Amino acid sequence: AIVAQDIYSATLRMLHRRYFHKDKAVLPARAMQDIFDDIESESKVKAQWISASLKPMSIDHTPKTEFEKQAAKEIAEGTPHIEIVENGYYRRASAIPLTGGCLGCHEGMFQNDRRKKFAGLVISLPIQDKYPEADVRGKTPE
Repeated sequence: AIVAQDIYSATLRMLHRRYFHKDKAVLPARAMQDIFDDIESESKVKAQWISASLKPMSIDHTPKTEFEKQAAKEIAEGTPHIEIVENGYYRRASAIPLTGGCLGCHEGMFQNDRRKKFAGLVISLPIQDKYPEADVRGKTPE
C-alpha cells in the first residue's frame, strides 16, 4: 500500500507540473480518477480521495465510513497516515499536502491562512485475515 500511495502521489505531482494549466486542462485529481478506476478493474485495489483540511470540492470526496472520518480528522491535524484492517481490506489513508495551485481552487484565490492544508488518499487492498476487524496497530474492536 505504501508503494501505491507513492505512485498515486507522484502521478498527482506530475499531472500538476505538466498538464494543469488553469485555462485548458482537466484537474489533476479528477484525471487521476481514471487511473484509480483502471487499477481497481485490473487488481481490485481501490483508491479514493477524501477531504481533510478543507471542504470537499466533490461530494464523492466527503469521508463516509468511520475510518475515513477518523483519517480525515487525523490528517487535518498533521498525522501523515492512518491504517486499519476491516471488512477484508487493508486500508491506508495518507496525507496529500495541498500547495500552490491546489490551494487556488481548494481554498480560494485570496485566502492567506498559513496553516498547512491536506487532502487524503485512501488505498484499500483486499486481503484475507484471521482477524478481519483488527486494527493494524494491534487494537481489536470491542
